Amino acid sequence: FTAIMGGSKVSTKIGIIENLMDKVDNLILCGGMTYTFAKAKGGKVGKSICENDKLDLALDIIKKAEEKGVNLVLGTDCVAGDDFSNDANTMVVSCMDIPEEWEGLDAGPVTRELFANAIKGAKTILWNGPAGVFEFDNFAAGSRAIADAIVEATENGAFSLVGGGDSVACINKFGLADKVSYVSTGGGALLEAIEGKELPGIAAIRGSEK
Repeated sequence: FTAIMGGSKVSTKIGIIENLMDKVDNLILCGGMTYTFAKAKGGKVGKSICENDKLDLALDIIKKAEEKGVNLVLGTDCVAGDDFSNDANTMVVSCMDIPEEWEGLDAGPVTRELFANAIKGAKTILWNGPAGVFEFDNFAAGSRAIADAIVEATENGAFSLVGGGDSVACINKFGLADKVSYVSTGGGALLEAIEGKELPGIAAIRGSEK
């Protein structure tokens, strides 16, 4: 079971990350979260998005993954830009050493390979959240690598679930929505369900069955 959690903040995904720790073999954390983890490990992240008040939380997640035997896959290199735009100058750098005026905007080539390897052999795959600013074509390669690996695994018999607004927009942008097992348009609801919370709609249906 491989879960891929992207998006900008660790704080909004912490409930699901902790819940998934008991279920998954591989946990890929990507997107903006990458830089909070890099900084927590002592890296320099330049102008990258980073939750400075969540560094301890990031270290705690790394420790928990080790304790539970979960293969935690974090980005090692990134595509950095000198501006938040598709036309920004870019360079591939270590996530731990991003220059002062630059920001990480996508997963780098080594990271894409790491992600794909953790996905390709999986039997169950959950993807929520992109690996970079996929809306900009020049920073979509990380998310594309994830999507391609999920499609390959699905063709080999895996069950793949893509959920949440950004991930759905992502898979649609690449024209691959019909190549995965299931697309859930409910992002928050999907995450709450996986967190183990009861969904009001499901509760209402269950109530009417009694």
